[in-house]
Amino acid sequence: MSDSPIIGGGAMLQPTPFHRRTAALNLVNAWERWQGHTTVTTFLSPEDEYFATRTAASLYDVSPMLKYRIAGPDAEAMLDRLMTRDVTKLKPGRALYGPWCDGRGRVIEEGTLFRESAASFRLNAAEPQLFWLEDCAYGFDVTVEEVTDAIAGLALQGPLAKRVLEDIGLGEAARLPFFGLGRFGFEGGEIEISRTGFTGDLGFELWIAPERAETLWDRLMAVADRHYLRPMGSQALNTLRIEAGHILINVEYVGANHALRESQMRTPDDLGLGWAVDPKKPGYFNGRRAIEAERAAGGPRRRLVGLDIEGRKPAHAAYLYAGRREVGQVTSACWSPVLKRNIALATVEAGYAEPGRKLKADVYYVKEVTQGRVEAAATVVEPRFYQPAHRRG
Repeated sequence: MSDSPIIGGGAMLQPTPFHRRTAALNLVNAWERWQGHTTVTTFLSPEDEYFATRTAASLYDVSPMLKYRIAGPDAEAMLDRLMTRDVTKLKPGRALYGPWCDGRGRVIEEGTLFRESAASFRLNAAEPQLFWLEDCAYGFDVTVEEVTDAIAGLALQGPLAKRVLEDIGLGEAARLPFFGLGRFGFEGGEIEISRTGFTGDLGFELWIAPERAETLWDRLMAVADRHYLRPMGSQALNTLRIEAGHILINVEYVGANHALRESQMRTPDDLGLGWAVDPKKPGYFNGRRAIEAERAAGGPRRRLVGLDIEGRKPAHAAYLYAGRREVGQVTSACWSPVLKRNIALATVEAGYAEPGRKLKADVYYVKEVTQGRVEAAATVVEPRFYQPAHRRG
């Protein structure tokens, strides 16, 4: 694959700052679109990339992740009104994860907010949020700027991630606390590193100027064999994030500003993000009254749950039943190699969401030339299937 923009389906796709390096290693030429960029689906074997992450370390190009800088005297106040979490408690050099909602308490998206200094923040999002952020900034003394193309990103994930950083001279960064953020000297310049990730494992995200991206990649790959460090594509990442119980927009839910039907929208409590709504937070935030009213009325009608499903056939999009009653649907499913379990994330009616509840999953699967169907027993469990102790260590 060349370095030039890629034409396909009537849209021009841009290479990421790491494209020349990832293209050279993409032995099966497997690519996908991500926010106007071309990124790797798998380099050769999703299974190898998965096990590298769970047993050693992996690299995933997160450069297309949408990034917004919110800065100015009122940046804290504006973001505190935007998000359901208490942003006033977020100190410089720290990050938090949480949702932001519309006035009816429906989740627009969820993402990671980094506080780079007293008056400057960066918000990472999967879907475009510039117009919403600009609307929410009205009346505040802030500037909102999309900085996606100004920052290249690599996710370094896995139990050996700290050793990898130490091996390339970033030992101080390896000591960052969970959800910590810092700037460090690197190869005559600067790199920003956060103790964050989407795999549910120990990990870091490395943020650097695009013109220095290949230098970072080369330094990491120079020590790769010592740590079984492998580049990773999105197929392996999807299995990892399901094991971790991480939700994905347009999969577990549709953002409130894009949903075509009310049934596609979710509140934080629907998505298992009730912990990220701070009930003691002073003042107003978008959706507060609606969320509090729903809780006062008995809570959400639906809940995100985990499922243990019998057999080995992933229950992709399977409908769920309690007796003859349809009570929910699987949103994400996979066979977990490390847990040796058939697992899924699903949305079910609140009355059927308690752990231990027995349901039936209507599972369809592909045979050689036909489609098969099986009714599989499913048990409701907590959605965070894999939580290694070293993740926070």
